[in-house]
Amino acid sequence: MTPEEVSTRLQSTVEAWDNGMGTWPQMSLSSRIASIEKIVDKLLSKRTEMIDALMLEIGKNHIDAASEIDRTITFIRSSITLLKDSHLSTSKSYGSTLTHTVLLPLGIILSLGPSNYPLNETYAMLIPALLTGNCVIMKIPAVGGLVHLLTLDIFTSTLPPGVLTFISGGGRATCPLIMSSGLIDGLAFIGSSGAADSLIKTHPEPHRLKVFSQLEAKNMGVYLKDFNNVKEGVKGSLSYNGQRCTALKIFFVKKEERVRFDKMFKEEVGKLKVGLPWDGKDGGVTSDITPLPEGRLEYMQELISDASSKGALIHGGSIIGGPTSRLMNPCVVFGVTKEMRLWEEEQFGPVVAVAYYDSLEEVVEYGKVGKYAQQISIFTENEVEDVKMLTDKFRNIFGKININVAAGRSPDDLAFSGRRSSAMGTMSVRHALEAFTTETVLATKEGMGDDIFERVKGETKFGEEVV
Repeated sequence: MTPEEVSTRLQSTVEAWDNGMGTWPQMSLSSRIASIEKIVDKLLSKRTEMIDALMLEIGKNHIDAASEIDRTITFIRSSITLLKDSHLSTSKSYGSTLTHTVLLPLGIILSLGPSNYPLNETYAMLIPALLTGNCVIMKIPAVGGLVHLLTLDIFTSTLPPGVLTFISGGGRATCPLIMSSGLIDGLAFIGSSGAADSLIKTHPEPHRLKVFSQLEAKNMGVYLKDFNNVKEGVKGSLSYNGQRCTALKIFFVKKEERVRFDKMFKEEVGKLKVGLPWDGKDGGVTSDITPLPEGRLEYMQELISDASSKGALIHGGSIIGGPTSRLMNPCVVFGVTKEMRLWEEEQFGPVVAVAYYDSLEEVVEYGKVGKYAQQISIFTENEVEDVKMLTDKFRNIFGKININVAAGRSPDDLAFSGRRSSAMGTMSVRHALEAFTTETVLATKEGMGDDIFERVKGETKFGEEVV
């Protein structure tokens, strides 16, 4: 879109919000829910087309593509169920003060979703924002946008004009233009911390911008003395090519056990099927490793080359199909040290970093000083005291500490959080609904207008927030 087109879309959203007096923000919660339920029914009619779009554009295998669609629908339905069960309002007395508190929309939200889960993670922000009465401008991702092109008409034909506006084009050209207008009240962002920082700085009054973001991670996998969970580590690091913020990006293994671990890990990686996204759709084996999107392959090769030049041992990483192919065998880089880029940089691809430690204090220090702080997975069968020690050390750092399981976001009712440069805000069904609202309180004192208070509470839009 041209700057003029972007400005026109922004203005349509401003008119839909109308400083909180537009049709959508003034609509009752039950009516908004009914609209979103209609959208869900229409989305389901596009399920097969959306699965194909995810396979063809971002290389997601057919099982993961179907799972993304289905999980998204489940998330939306869970959000609706929670709203119906818990509502957005509470009445409570504080001594002689009578109150009725309602969670109400922030205003205009600028939403930017990722390319790796373009539907699920985008809708996990978008739908809660809409349900709670906000108006949203959604930036379609440059990679992963095709699935949204299938759903544009579903939203625009169901919602009032301007409630959800889509913009396309380069993020650096379109989003700062919108943010610098000063008309954005909230930012829903999944991507890199650098991009988030740059965008936030373009708002003329950033102090009033509420930010909900899920960013990078360098999740740690720590193996103690036994390696019965190597398969889980491989799964945690290489599912969907390692293109997940929750992927285990670096493993720490006791140096004296490295020969045994390296052998077991390489064997497990060797069992993964490398192929095309639709392999196995009509029978046969589904591909575990699929082609990478534009730009990622080159970055993987840079990281591998850097580590190799500084003494790391490289296993795998060859390209299948010739010089123009995007299909890469998974690569394990053994012996990663702090001099290598893989020590700190989030690879976000089918490259696994393995570092060796003499003492667990080295592991603690890595987590203590790291830039990111999303999750850690600790693998062991018997070393309970070591697990207890690591848990105590890391409880004020990571958002989730996993024992013998890979890092992950699910289930969606569970808090998904992070610290440092990994997140601002918590994602879950409940937390997402709360992220795009603020409290408005109706209050009086006993004997100073009780009847009026009850009538206002029950006969105005305050009362309509109850389904």
